[in-house]
Amino acid sequence: MGPQCTAFAGSKRIASGELPNVARAAKVAFDHDPWVQILIFDDVTSEPVEVDFRGTPEEVVRRLAVVVPTVAEEADEEPRRPGRPRLGVVAREVTLLPRHWEWLATQPGGASVALRKLVEHARTANQGADRKRRAQESCYRFLSAMAGNEAGFEEATRALFAGNLARFEELTGSWPKDVRAHARRLAAAACAG
Repeated sequence: MGPQCTAFAGSKRIASGELPNVARAAKVAFDHDPWVQILIFDDVTSEPVEVDFRGTPEEVVRRLAVVVPTVAEEADEEPRRPGRPRLGVVAREVTLLPRHWEWLATQPGGASVALRKLVEHARTANQGADRKRRAQESCYRFLSAMAGNEAGFEEATRALFAGNLARFEELTGSWPKDVRAHARRLAAAACAG
């Protein structure tokens, strides 16, 4: 299953679902009115999804398969070699104070093991807050793209980050129906955490 997306033609929602189906519907809308602004958003992150609308709907979808490889295709990119499996460890620079390095040096397994344990602990301890922050960022990204000129935009974003869903819904009441509905769905997820 590919990424789930939602497409808008202006302020009207034209499709939701898997990217190939949404791209096909967006292409039909684009062919019907080439002057309308078509925006496609990833349903999780609200990042814009770029789609090349040249050619037929089938050509548009075919190009997507090249741009968005599946997980299986990504795994097949590098052939497996003999020896220890690559665990995805990435070497990067870390800057710490001397007392931090001294403490890490006393930990069993060394600095790398201790840092990995600390990161894993922080990840699990902060899951709720991280999920809420990502949901707020996703909603804000959508709002900025689709509702930045709407009445009450700034107040609505304040309500979003304050976790005040009732106020958010009140402030978005006059927005275009489809934009309002999508923004409220995103805000509900952001305020739930």
